[in-house]
Amino acid sequence: MLSDLEIAQQAEIKPVKEIAKKLNIDEDDLEFYGKYKAKIDPKAIKSNKNGKVILVTAISPTPAGEGKSTTTIGLSDALNKLNYNTIVALREPSFGPVMGVKGGATGGGYAQVIPMEDINLHFTGDFHAITTANNAIAAMLDNHIHQGNKLGIDPTRIIWHRCLDMNDRALRSVIVGLGGSSNGQPREDHFDITVASEVMAVLCLSKDMDDFKERIGRIVVAYTYDKLPVTVKDLNAVGAVAVIMKDALKPNLVQTLEHNPALIHGGPFANIAHGCNSVIATKSAIKLADYVVTEAGFGADLGAEKFFDIKCRQTGIKPSCVVMVATIRALKMHGGVLKEDLKEENVLALKKGIVNLEKHIENIKKYNLPYVIAINKFYTDTQNEIDVLEKWAKENNHPISLSEVFTKGSEGGIDLAKKVINEINLHDGANTFKFIYDSEASIKDKITTIAKEIYGAANVEFSSQAKTEMSKFKKYGWDKLPVCMAKTQYSFSDNPKLLGRPEGFTLTIREIKPSIGAGFIVALTGDIMTMPGLPKEPAANNMDIVDGKTVGLF
Repeated sequence: MLSDLEIAQQAEIKPVKEIAKKLNIDEDDLEFYGKYKAKIDPKAIKSNKNGKVILVTAISPTPAGEGKSTTTIGLSDALNKLNYNTIVALREPSFGPVMGVKGGATGGGYAQVIPMEDINLHFTGDFHAITTANNAIAAMLDNHIHQGNKLGIDPTRIIWHRCLDMNDRALRSVIVGLGGSSNGQPREDHFDITVASEVMAVLCLSKDMDDFKERIGRIVVAYTYDKLPVTVKDLNAVGAVAVIMKDALKPNLVQTLEHNPALIHGGPFANIAHGCNSVIATKSAIKLADYVVTEAGFGADLGAEKFFDIKCRQTGIKPSCVVMVATIRALKMHGGVLKEDLKEENVLALKKGIVNLEKHIENIKKYNLPYVIAINKFYTDTQNEIDVLEKWAKENNHPISLSEVFTKGSEGGIDLAKKVINEINLHDGANTFKFIYDSEASIKDKITTIAKEIYGAANVEFSSQAKTEMSKFKKYGWDKLPVCMAKTQYSFSDNPKLLGRPEGFTLTIREIKPSIGAGFIVALTGDIMTMPGLPKEPAANNMDIVDGKTVGLF
């Protein structure tokens, strides 16, 4: 069996200008990054379609793998094969997980976007621009203090972190400014991974450059000795950030293995950020296609909830259908099976693990959205296990499809595509999509609603620090913003070991942070970290260049 990398390397790849022609985009309106990648200026889009949005999400992830990106790409190819004008809109991979353990974000098997190596590595430099912009703000902040501190910034109340697009636990907490007075004021600082930077969130939620600059200016970086917020605008850093980011704001056009268009832009994680690709890319795709297939990171309790309650709330986007990806392997893990035993048939564990899928579907129903379950088929799945899952779905009136896009490409997703279109048509004109909480609710009530309604928590416990922050944020007028929960992706709870559908648990909110530029409040739960570390055996150990060709990249 060929690896994902080998399949991508052997694939025919067409010049990106040919892909652009399918979208009626002129070659002169492309900014080329070699032959196979290009940026699109949204202002150059002449079409004015109003495509329907299909959101792909998943059950709570496990080490067994769910294949959400694979399903997203395969579904898009299948819709195109059925002659539905479709674009897939994805996030860009973060370099940290590529070097770590999770892998890339270009799909797998015969449902991939290419050039796979470029996309998973440096791509068009968007993440480098975000990192540079983030750290330019940090440098200007420290320089302001060094040069007299006219704003009266309290160095002990700086909340802006530096960032790096790499898993590096040694940088989580550092001391800067050592070496004498000419090197700035010594203070504690922190590094986040780039995808957790508020600059990333702002990029992904801005509608254009003017909106981007307005949002960047609102970012709170510190507080004064009088406990007043200090913003990027106060530092006179908005213009510099805009200059750094001017190209990064444009979506990237590539192709699937079947030469269908793909827009890849932005990449916030869903466990520590809002987990969706850029608004600019999504809205560009809506103008260019009849159907837009996009994804939200990790399980539906994280990425999908944030897609609905943050991205849709801020943009007016209304999804027409949700695809819930599940694997029999992952459901068996939620039923208590160890990873090394997943090859063995275990119907009892499968039935036990279905509760995780049930909870995610219940949550989708709370938003009044139609859905289809996609069983991402693995070669280890037995017919007995498939029959059990399909029988459960039929008994509970859940639309379900066996997806084989990994091994068969678009052909393996035809049934899924037809069922998605059927659900969209059945509910067309009757889409009563709603949010899970009201904007006017307090921060505490919004968090409590998400914890109890989406996660199934019995109680929510707020630390004294979180209570102080909520009171302070209300004073500043930030309490009407939506909430972005930072939580482990492995469980509905804040304990990654509680798989399946935990009940009766208490969710602990340890800290609340402002992301005023992004337009939301971040609530950190449990032990969640904004700078991951590398595993004991990182994927980077297996990577190399042999005879001019990349090896070991998935």
